[in-house]
This record gives sequence, C-alpha cells and structure tokens, in this order.
Amino acid sequence: MMTDTTKNNTPIDAGAITAWTDSYFTNTKDCVVADGDADVTYAVFTRVPTLFAPRIAMDWMQDVEQHNGYTVQCQSPYRAGDIVAAGEPALYISGKLSQLAECETLLLQKWGACGVAALNAYKCASEMPSAPFIAMGARHCTGTQMQEMMDYAASVGGKAAQERHGAKGFVNSASNATAHFFGQSKGAGTMPHALVGFYNSTLIAAQRFRQTHPDKPFIVLNDYFGREITDSIAVARAFPDEAANGTLCFRLDTNGARYLEGLDYDASIEVIRANAPHMLAEHWDEKQLKILYREGVSVAAVWHFKNAMTKAGFPHIGIFASSGFDAEKCRMMQMAKAPLSGIGTGSYIPANFHDTYATADILRYNGQYRIKTGREYLIERHRKDSLRFTDL
Repeated sequence: MMTDTTKNNTPIDAGAITAWTDSYFTNTKDCVVADGDADVTYAVFTRVPTLFAPRIAMDWMQDVEQHNGYTVQCQSPYRAGDIVAAGEPALYISGKLSQLAECETLLLQKWGACGVAALNAYKCASEMPSAPFIAMGARHCTGTQMQEMMDYAASVGGKAAQERHGAKGFVNSASNATAHFFGQSKGAGTMPHALVGFYNSTLIAAQRFRQTHPDKPFIVLNDYFGREITDSIAVARAFPDEAANGTLCFRLDTNGARYLEGLDYDASIEVIRANAPHMLAEHWDEKQLKILYREGVSVAAVWHFKNAMTKAGFPHIGIFASSGFDAEKCRMMQMAKAPLSGIGTGSYIPANFHDTYATADILRYNGQYRIKTGREYLIERHRKDSLRFTDL
C-alpha cells in the first residue's frame, strides 16, 4: 500500500516519494540496490539566471533524510540572495544513489521555481527602492506548496534588494501562513472589492473596517465604483486625523480597461507633462506607454490622484498601488518619481514559469568524476566551487 506521509503537503516518506517521482528514477534505484549501490554527487542548476533561494528545498531534503535515516550532504558556494548565472551549479548533493535517485524529481520542483521567483522579486524591489512591497501572489499559485515557495522567494529577493540597493524590499506577504518569512506574525491586507460591494459604499466599508480592525494598517480600496477621487475625499473627510498624520492610505487598483476618475488619454498626457515631463522625451514601446499614461494604474493615474487629494486638502494621505506591477512598471514609476507609499505585486512573482525548470546531473561516482557528454564543464565547476563550499 502506498504511504502518504507528508510535511507541508510534500511526501517525505520513501514510499510516498516513490509514488510521486519519475518512475525511471525508481528503475535506477532498483538496479543500483541489486548491484552494489554507489556514493554519488549531483550538481543542480537551472538554464536561466536565478537568485539563490535554497531554504524550501533544503528543509524538505533534511526532513526526508531524518524521516528515512538517509545520510545526505548538501553544499554550495553561494549564500541566500546571491545571483547565480544560467547553467551554473548552485547546489551539490552527495549520498547513496539508492537514497537520492528518487528524490531528484521533488527536489527540483522546489529548486528552480524559488530561484526564478526570487530574482523576479529582487528586480521589482531594486527598480523602486523607495517603496515597500507586499507579496500578493497567493491567488496566482496552483496550491499551498507553490504559495509557500513564491512568498519565501519574495522574502529572499526583497532582502537581497535591501542589502545591495538600500531598498525597502518586500516587507510582508498577504497570508498569515507565510508572514514568518518576512519576520511578521500575520499577513498584510485590509479589504478586497467584496467588502466594498457588501456595504455598497466605499465610505461605509472604510468605517466598518476601521472599527473592526483598529490595529491594522488603514488602507482603503477606492476603485469599486470608478470614483477613486470622489470616494477617497469622502473617506478622508470622515477620518481627518488619519488623513493629516499619514496613517490613512488608499489602494489604487483601477482596472486596466478604464482610466482613473477624471482622466482620459489627453488628460493623462497633460498630467505627465506637468509632473514628469522628462518621461515624454523617451521612446517607449506599447507596453511602456500603457504604464505611462493609458488605462489602469498608470504613472499619470498616481500623479493625478495625488494632486487631486492635495488640492482637496489631504496632502499627507498614502498611496498604495497594485495591478500589473512587474520590474518594468516599477522602473518607470521610479523614473517618474511617482508618489507611492507601497506596492502590491502578485502575478509577477511566479511569472516566467516556463523558465523555472531546474535539472541535475551526477558528476561523481564513488569518488571518480564521470558525466554525460556535453556537461563536462560541471566537473570543472565542482573542482573550483569546492574551495568555497558551505554546508546547507
């Protein structure tokens, strides 16, 4: 009978691993067990650049080792947050082939995805170092395993941006279960569109939220009725102290099919001309033009909202933006000095999933180097990397 012993929804029992691994690894184990086994070393790498994010994979490997009585050594020349070039081995795993063969599939599932996502998070946070980020990608994941990996990756990417660029980086996730990656006890978040719809009023939703959750950040979603400015002014008037001291913040999440209240194509260009005229001198492609002054949460929309709230007497309110924030959008917001207090990004963290496939090759059997033709370079990397190994 197949066992299903798991931790964090991933098999750790040898029988469960057999059920989920590629069957040719099981075929390999059967052969080597019958013919004497071997001590082997694997090199693990991805075909695209990544940020070194080993914790999820290494925690799983350690659980497998302890649960099944395996003896495994994991080493790397990198530390969390280091950039790893495409094709470069980032991890070396040594142990018995009979024990490691079936682990390859599940280990690689956790390796490549985290590295690619961490690099995405790093790029976002680095492009706009002045704004703190919230990882809001839970709904874009295919399950809780992926959600855990993506939020962990965001924490690694955000910390790397903090260390290299003085960025504020990623400060939390949207979920309680993954907030610990950011040193938080609970996930960040205030209200979805459903709450505004329930009360049929942005103002009432804001009032009820504040009454029910006075200890949480006061961020009001303002696009439900397409009256981002009108409704925000009403909320600010109802909370003058919070508006004055800057604890009241509005989340801009305007749908990409329409303009923020008060804007159209021509008006958006004029907003850019008045607030970030240098942006009009650049040559932009179609995607970049949309970021700059077309529908949705554009540079023009952020500046227009800020100007309107200042004119209404609320210059200190915060602006938290979401919707389509990838590295390019962050870069353009930074170039235009868009007055943002924070950014929520979701779909970009797990983007480029076709690039997340990691692979592994055995490069040493019983102390002798041997590898398939075309991957000989991994042997040289191992010799050089071994001079700066650390155990994971």
